[in-house]
Amino acid sequence: MQTDIIDLTAEMARLTAGRIDIGGIGSFVGVVRDTASGRRIASMTLEHYPGMTENALAEIADGAMQRWELQGCTLVHRVGELQPGEMIVLVLTASPHRNAALEACAYLIDWLKTRAPFWKKERFEDGSEAWVDARESDDLAAARWGALG
Repeated sequence: MQTDIIDLTAEMARLTAGRIDIGGIGSFVGVVRDTASGRRIASMTLEHYPGMTENALAEIADGAMQRWELQGCTLVHRVGELQPGEMIVLVLTASPHRNAALEACAYLIDWLKTRAPFWKKERFEDGSEAWVDARESDDLAAARWGALG
């Protein structure tokens, strides 16, 4: 978890440092949208429980490493107040083969969207606020993996 801007170049370098056995890297960069439910968003605040959230992310990263042939995996999630257009999450997976890298990346982002212990609140341009509810479409996407975790 971090409040700082995600440094994509540094994270990629950290993942691949000294590795020549990587054949493909799967990646996902999530960005804060400027609208939700047809309303303009002024900002989004992400909350988490320190320790609990980091442990949950480490466990799911370990699970992906066991489920697919990966040389490495990076999960970076921002917390705090974010503005539309800012990067909110980065998922990187490195594997000798692209399919494993891409599938593991999709699995991890589906897990983050449906099971990670984060709480999101949107603040709209009119000053009102609303907590973000789980979306059925995210649950349907995650269902393809069977039991997540």
